[in-house]
Amino acid sequence: MTTPKNFPRCRARELGLTPGILPPGPLNAITDVAGVRVGHFTFVEGDNIRTGATAILPHAGNLFQDKVPAGVVVGNGFGKLTGSTQVMELGEIETPIVLTNTLAVPRAMEALLDWTLSRPGNESVGSVNALVGETNDGWLNDIRQRRLSVEQIYVAIENARDGNVPEGAVGAGTGTIAFGWKGGIGSSSRLLPDKLGGFTLGVLVQSNFGGVLQMAGIPVGQALGQYYMKDKLETSKADGSIMIVLATDAPLSDRNLTRLARRALAGLARTGASMSDGSGDYAIAFSCAESVRRTTERRSRTTAYPELPNTQMSPLFQAAIEATEEAIYNSLCMAETITGFRGTAEALPLEQVKALAGEWRFRLRNNTM
Repeated sequence: MTTPKNFPRCRARELGLTPGILPPGPLNAITDVAGVRVGHFTFVEGDNIRTGATAILPHAGNLFQDKVPAGVVVGNGFGKLTGSTQVMELGEIETPIVLTNTLAVPRAMEALLDWTLSRPGNESVGSVNALVGETNDGWLNDIRQRRLSVEQIYVAIENARDGNVPEGAVGAGTGTIAFGWKGGIGSSSRLLPDKLGGFTLGVLVQSNFGGVLQMAGIPVGQALGQYYMKDKLETSKADGSIMIVLATDAPLSDRNLTRLARRALAGLARTGASMSDGSGDYAIAFSCAESVRRTTERRSRTTAYPELPNTQMSPLFQAAIEATEEAIYNSLCMAETITGFRGTAEALPLEQVKALAGEWRFRLRNNTM
């Protein structure tokens, strides 16, 4: 099934899918968290190059000098999250986060090194922990050509902006596939009420994985006849990867950011992901609150950083689950059909998804579930 050409691509909420109970931010994107910026470089060439890079910057300052606390969680480790062990060990990020394809990871590291070493104030820096995540876009993209260059990935970092985040088949999501349909970049956010801190949490995903798609509880994959193990033989359809990046303005320690990242996997599970043997499922969470940034001055002190206590984490956990779930839906809903190296990845048929959502709401109202 394919989406009629006269039915425009749109985000999940425009189809009546509103997962969770918390409200989204004004942009419903990771950039609702003040200071966070996102940049893309999309590389489409000929019949076989469908790839790119996406950069996430926690703040607009010198990230190496003003590091941000962070945590990393691995759902299934069939992937290459470069720089993750230092984040786990020290609990901080000192470069932008770049997402790209599997065989472009070394070049993304080079781009981050070039960018970081060129920042004013970093003239004496001799060691940089570049943080690069990936998924394999080798179905739509002739990945072995390794066409994506250091200079192109650098452009993604330089292009990072606040405001609306382009979604779907852009940047690192250009050649990805999710649940058998065209995947890509997706984003979402949640706002906590003032009495729970008034914090913002945003998520960006690079979706490229398989399973049995469900959207806000609706068994979309089964209804549309496309899902993992449909004929008990198509075992490879669950393989793939997802990168999940969470940002918040809540003043969190790296320990609680690790706990926050772990909740993103619950949001991933809500979408019907199989988290199979060949899937690389990673979540990175960081706080850009100025009070917990690890500045040069603060790193020389012995005083503790201010941080939100454990007892106030649960609302943020809920926000992480909801925003991750919706970001994945947006990555599918905004992606268009693409033909590439080995074939065509059809866009999720939104007209049929909208009809399913309407039918589901009718059944709920009339207690016919």
